[in-house]
Amino acid sequence: MYTDLLGKKRMKLNLHTHTNRSDGHRTPEEAAAIYREAGYDLIALTDHWVLSKEEEISGLRTIAGCEYNIGGNDTKNGVFHIVGLGLEKEPAISPEADAQTVIDQINEAGGIAVLAHPAWSLNSVEQVKPLRGLAATEIFNTVSGLFQSDRAYSGTIVDLLANTGVILPLIAADDTHYYEGEQTVSSIMLDVTDGKTETKDILQKIKNGDFYATQGPEIHIAKEGDAIKLCCSPVQKISFFSDDSWHPARIIRGDNLTEAIHKPKDFSAWIRAEVTDQDGKMAFSNIIRLT
Repeated sequence: MYTDLLGKKRMKLNLHTHTNRSDGHRTPEEAAAIYREAGYDLIALTDHWVLSKEEEISGLRTIAGCEYNIGGNDTKNGVFHIVGLGLEKEPAISPEADAQTVIDQINEAGGIAVLAHPAWSLNSVEQVKPLRGLAATEIFNTVSGLFQSDRAYSGTIVDLLANTGVILPLIAADDTHYYEGEQTVSSIMLDVTDGKTETKDILQKIKNGDFYATQGPEIHIAKEGDAIKLCCSPVQKISFFSDDSWHPARIIRGDNLTEAIHKPKDFSAWIRAEVTDQDGKMAFSNIIRLT
């Protein structure tokens, strides 16, 4: 458990983790021990087509999870990897299912559905926009930047979706497979100031966006009047992203930056922020709707 700059209590979570139950290179016990020693409070074991159960492993709490990958490898035809979290039963999903069916069945099984690594999968706005029932999407997927396509960051797709009115909470996750540098890099910091930490509460907080995504730095943004106020741990770059094409104060650079005030354009419908520290580690806010 961690107390943030605002005095809120937060849990550190990795919601995308693989083990040798599918194509991961460590046992569940080894994976859990690695994340426990790195200060994580909870992880989800999300092996491909193998639903894990909620339990404590190697002294670390885990929640039920599974990754359902459909569409093969040809991204032109639509490749979707959808992570189910907190499922209460095995969903009725086959490898031939379409993305909407996967999402529907995850929700029907009592879980929430997260769109994994849309940049890695080259998911287009046209493919994602019609989907209903997603709880969140990954903005950063660590393993996708190390061993596969070098498309770890999905911010551009997130922004294009926001421009069409599709605004989802933004998760950073490791998608750990190899345990060769991608483990314990990314997380979400979930607000548990209210003391509610049961799985149903965690799932609802994810859906509500009661967290920030990070590789280390802390980030908080809020709308105050006609401005966006940001505070963070010391960083070297603060960036704002919105639906305007150009803004003279979009990026702020300097040493030990800890705050910024940004005034969106009058027509802006949404805004989010990112920060980068001196080691290149990033944090990502969720999106604020402005209209």
